Amino acid sequence: MRLAAVTLAALALAPVASGARAGAAFTPNDPLFPRQYYLAQDHAFDAWPTFPALQPVLVAVVDSGIDGGHPEFKGRIAAAKSFVGGKALVDTVGHGTFVAGEIAALTNNRIGMAGMAPSARLLVAKAAYADGSVSTHAEAQAIRWAADRGARVINLSLAGVRAPDSRSLDTYSAEEAAAVAYATAQGAVVIAAVGNGDDAPSAPWPYASWPSALPHVLGVGALTRAGSVPRFSDRDPVFVDLAAPGDEMVSTFPRALTRKRPGCLDQGYSDCGDGFFRAGAGTSFAAPQASATAAILLALHPELSSDQVLWILEHSADDVAAPICAECRPGRDSLSGWGRIDVTRAIAMLDGPLPPADAREPNDGATTAAARVYGRTGRIDATLDYWDDPLDVYSVFLRAGEQLSVRLDGTPGTETALQVTRRRTITVHAAESGAVHTLDVVVPTEGWYDVRVRLDTEGYGAYTLKFFKS
Repeated sequence: MRLAAVTLAALALAPVASGARAGAAFTPNDPLFPRQYYLAQDHAFDAWPTFPALQPVLVAVVDSGIDGGHPEFKGRIAAAKSFVGGKALVDTVGHGTFVAGEIAALTNNRIGMAGMAPSARLLVAKAAYADGSVSTHAEAQAIRWAADRGARVINLSLAGVRAPDSRSLDTYSAEEAAAVAYATAQGAVVIAAVGNGDDAPSAPWPYASWPSALPHVLGVGALTRAGSVPRFSDRDPVFVDLAAPGDEMVSTFPRALTRKRPGCLDQGYSDCGDGFFRAGAGTSFAAPQASATAAILLALHPELSSDQVLWILEHSADDVAAPICAECRPGRDSLSGWGRIDVTRAIAMLDGPLPPADAREPNDGATTAAARVYGRTGRIDATLDYWDDPLDVYSVFLRAGEQLSVRLDGTPGTETALQVTRRRTITVHAAESGAVHTLDVVVPTEGWYDVRVRLDTEGYGAYTLKFFKS
């Protein structure tokens, strides 16, 4: 697995502008701000008439470490740990420092650049070696460490090739999937770069990378400065969820690396880095903008669940379509997902209505155990999302000869499937497709049986599952 942009992913609040573009926007005084074109395109500060005071939010950056002594990170590092040896606060690659700066560089301090999330506090988890390669084992350990430390957002600007038709090329890791599911269960919003085609067998590559293709992970693709989707950004009709600028980017960079160009004026920033980082291109540099936006939402409303945050990010996006992106189509597409991140519109959506939080997630069956359901009768209110959460699995204990009666009321206009299985392979009974189902199953042997609810058509919405044993 490689880093996705290297050849290697209760304080008083300032008033929030309601509506998409209300009044005069706050403008940071950081000297590099005019070169951070992506902040204007993301409407990063348009909601604020003055510099906002927000509650701190822990954001984990699982990457190559950061330059911990960089002045842009003063007071912004909550904890740091390396899972590949060396020091987490020493970054010999530069990738992690670049990513962290987009999220959490000090804003409005009259030096350097402006970070997007003014109240982000970094959990620095080093999982990349000096050559830029990522240990999947170290990554999984880092994700679990961040979740245990209370991370509300976990940024994964790293990617492993996903190739559904080639087992030899595919880099799926059960350990990585289990770690992501663990973090989701702890309430973390997990955001990942969808990967770059120049790290895949061909570009553009038609599959989003791991871990962006895992359930409940927001996959972020890249946009050019002009607004089109660059050839390097991986495509995928299901797992590309959002897009953000990922070309001609500028951010923080390790000072030890920029000293190699002593004549460069902006020491500690990427335009004084090597040629690759001066160009600042990759889906790795798109993902942190989504992580920063998630941190802002959680600073404003800490009670939001991770699935609610993902829903807001996706459904507040600006559609990317022709003529700016000639290949994109109106609505969700395989290049840009729901569209470009829009921070101000995301903040406005906090006024609701929002979908109900799904308290039993993750219960997808593949990477996590099913949610166990107890009692002789019960009701479950939950949600499904075709792209992020198409399957929910509930486990019910039944005795031999016992009957289980199940009723599913799905979102009108959708096609759902209801199935009762044993050991996930033997089908006991399955309902016809539709939005409403009833099943009555008499089981032959004692044990735990899975009730599987799956959304088969594009869409999202709530459902109610009722069960009764007799």
